[in-house]
Amino acid sequence: MIITEILARNARLYGDEEALVEREPAKSLRRAITWKEFDDLANKVANALIAKGVKKGDKVIHLMMNCLEWLPAYFGILKTGAWAVPLNFRFTADDIRYCADIAEARTILFSEDFIDRIDKIKTNLKGMKDFLFCGPKDLTPSYAQHWDDLLKGASTAEPKTPISLLDEAALYFTSGTTGQPKPILLTHRNLEHACIVENRHHNQTHKDNFICIPPLYHTGAKMHWFGNFIVGAKGVLLKGVKPEWIIQAISEEQGTIMFLLVPWAQDILVAIENGQIKLKDYKLDQWRLMHIGAQPVPPALIKNWRKVFPKQEYDTNYGLSETTGPGCVHLGIENSHKVGSIGKPGFDWDYRIVDDQLRDVKKGEPGELAVRGPGVMREYYKNPEATQKTLV
Repeated sequence: MIITEILARNARLYGDEEALVEREPAKSLRRAITWKEFDDLANKVANALIAKGVKKGDKVIHLMMNCLEWLPAYFGILKTGAWAVPLNFRFTADDIRYCADIAEARTILFSEDFIDRIDKIKTNLKGMKDFLFCGPKDLTPSYAQHWDDLLKGASTAEPKTPISLLDEAALYFTSGTTGQPKPILLTHRNLEHACIVENRHHNQTHKDNFICIPPLYHTGAKMHWFGNFIVGAKGVLLKGVKPEWIIQAISEEQGTIMFLLVPWAQDILVAIENGQIKLKDYKLDQWRLMHIGAQPVPPALIKNWRKVFPKQEYDTNYGLSETTGPGCVHLGIENSHKVGSIGKPGFDWDYRIVDDQLRDVKKGEPGELAVRGPGVMREYYKNPEATQKTLV
């Protein structure tokens, strides 16, 4: 099922239930929307973009920090049949221009954190027709249309654009650590598969609540949330990584699943050990799963974690943007005693360890990881040479 259809289904089945929550403890801020409000807002975004001329196959850059509007905007772009192009919030102005040129984007949606960067390049963005701003209205640049004005009068009806699972859906750019960011073209089938994989690995039900800290532009954050999304379960966007903010969010929102990075998990343990956090002050019995990815996981960290949270399940995730995020390989909850390994093939995935001639290496010998599955990207966009080297 196309993920925009999953959203519409969630709105029908669970319309009045909270779907997304934004928590910003530094400002004592909590905002929330229901599944119906989520779907209605995505439809308004889609219809407003269509009214501005966005059509199937166009590219819309999505450049925002985590906020309550992030996901409705993303789904709204997808509902037009256009490609969503989420960009890394760390990208410089030149990086943004490079990505916009590669994508041949005709529209950009950005928030206040990026005003200075967009100011520097706005006149050099080839083919850019619309600048849309989501942030405080008094900060709206003179060349941009504010979010509220964009959506004013837009219909909440589902757009009529036909979309199939084989259609292109999104263009994600690598971080560019070894050169220019590479554009990764994903299909609607890729996105659907990410939902299924995450749910099969971590067994989310409608009663779960996923607490998300990492930036949503990255497949590693959004695709972990997908496991909740596919069953209409709640998600919380937590802005901030202080240990007490994390534990407080899990307690107050009754979070059941959380994806952490190694430093965040370590900081939580230190805060508990030195008395900064007193676990008896929080309701954490419902917190059933903590998982980590994006970096090597020290076995000692998880050993210490399990002493503090002995009833929790644990998993290590491995993935690539080229495989639509995490899950092509994972440790597996049942293998949490083997922390240090990245694990086994994920659901509906296969892998091999090969040498530079793509021959299987002998057990115990080093090699490169090759994966196969429905999450593999369609191509590196406009880069057939890199595509040919990577897809074998």
